Amino acid sequence: MSDPHLPARSVRLFRNGANQAVRIPREFELPGNEALMRRDGDTLVIEPVYPVPRKGTLAGLAAVLATMEPLDEEFPDVDKGLLPLDDVDL
Repeated sequence: MSDPHLPARSVRLFRNGANQAVRIPREFELPGNEALMRRDGDTLVIEPVYPVPRKGTLAGLAAVLATMEPLDEEFPDVDKGLLPLDDVDL
């Protein structure tokens, strides 16, 4: 991924059909194939859009777990009060 603190670089604007376009130099490339653009005064801000992991996949589980706070509770002793297990010879 590129360094967000790179110095500004002059680029040319051009027409692509009815749209104005700009070629993004390699050092400013964004990941993926989709971005969000918004105007902040005279400044255009372009931000990458990261794909949403699909429900029921490992990536989806990882995304959900990443949003959760760690638990501070002690895990309960589920064996407390039970008789010891018998040794089993195999």
